[in-house]
Amino acid sequence: MNVKIFLIGAFAGIVSLASCKKFLALQPVDYVSDQVTIVDASSAQTAVRGIYRALANDNYYGSLFQSFGYLSGDNIQWTGSQSIIQQFITHTLAADNGNLSSVWAGIYATINQANHVISKVPNVNDPLLTPALKNQLTGEAYFIRALAYFDLARTWGGVPLALTPTLASGDKNKLLRSSLDQTYAQVLSDLNAADSLLPLPSAATAPNPVRASRETVWALKARYYLYRQNWALAENYASQVVADTKNYSLLTPYSSFFNPASAVATRESVFELAYSSTYVNAHRGYWQPPANGGTRQWAPNDAFIALVNNPLIGGNRSALVAKTSAGLWYGNLYYRSPATDPAYVIRIAEVYLIRAEARAQQNTDLSGALGDLNAVRTRAGLAGSPATTQAEILLAIENERRIEFALEPHRWYDLVRTGRAAAVLGLTDPNKVVFPIPVSEVNLGKGNLPQNQGYN
Repeated sequence: MNVKIFLIGAFAGIVSLASCKKFLALQPVDYVSDQVTIVDASSAQTAVRGIYRALANDNYYGSLFQSFGYLSGDNIQWTGSQSIIQQFITHTLAADNGNLSSVWAGIYATINQANHVISKVPNVNDPLLTPALKNQLTGEAYFIRALAYFDLARTWGGVPLALTPTLASGDKNKLLRSSLDQTYAQVLSDLNAADSLLPLPSAATAPNPVRASRETVWALKARYYLYRQNWALAENYASQVVADTKNYSLLTPYSSFFNPASAVATRESVFELAYSSTYVNAHRGYWQPPANGGTRQWAPNDAFIALVNNPLIGGNRSALVAKTSAGLWYGNLYYRSPATDPAYVIRIAEVYLIRAEARAQQNTDLSGALGDLNAVRTRAGLAGSPATTQAEILLAIENERRIEFALEPHRWYDLVRTGRAAAVLGLTDPNKVVFPIPVSEVNLGKGNLPQNQGYN
């Protein structure tokens, strides 16, 4: 059922509810005048770079959103005392959890910046903004908006669809909340738009994995169709990306895509986000121990340490973890100082495993599914999987994804989308497979944005 929403996370709920009336008199914090920001080729390109910066923000792929995917799984422990993090690990999320509202606001701020580009760039009159450049910039905005709505859908279910720029505090007052199917339909619509606008890499130029290309769209389409259980299309789009062996490959050994520190934008990455010494990746601080200048607020748990260090399971992926002289294990995917580590959004290993799972689900090409699975295992220094039946291969893929993407935002979402959260995590309440809408958003909605079922 569609319901009206009064204000959404694009307004970034940083003002207390007690000052709601005063808040309504102000411009939303993500407000940017469309008339002064996108007027020519230079400002259009600046605006698109701003979308990537929003995507890489601490509240989105810079740390907090990614933490949703691994803290809620079964590989990571919380070493601190703040209950706000422990709630993810114990699946006892409260609607007033501050990280929920931060991520919600961060994603909608990203969407709003994409909306400005989508709305304005096609109409800019500047000889330097050629039709090809217009298409590229607009296509990138569509791709990022698709990713943002995909992340909202798999985290919260159906959400409000803001498809125009936020120009005034009241211009989203009558926005309707969409169903899950409608939200996913918007994701696909945006992906199709991006697919029609973005260029393929040419023979002379390799794709730049820190910017979206048509193959980036295909990779996200493969992930989208996997979540939607359209196995044939998931296989089709994954195959198109895997086929580009000139630009994408599984690097050997496993650590090659993140170590040494010069490893950025490698052939392993289909899409990653870049950071610099002046705009650092917050992930490092959460993972590295105090001895390395971090806080080690979350760390690999004992179960994962045993798995990743087992040469028959982890193989050379044991490079994901390290141990201090005091015997403390910590995650080592983000380790550079200053924290210029990329944020990995889509790797070619995921595309291989998407195709493996899609083939196994169709049960018509189990040898092909095993081939894709074993490509990832071989890169990790492992022998081929002994799985033979459909059920065995699907379980083997699930287990491989657990190790391969342990410090990336997949495990929780994998267990939810496959219906395995109850068996693996003991999550018996079906309402808990989506997170609660931040209470600040529910309250600002004044009854027009109902809380997800099972939460107060």
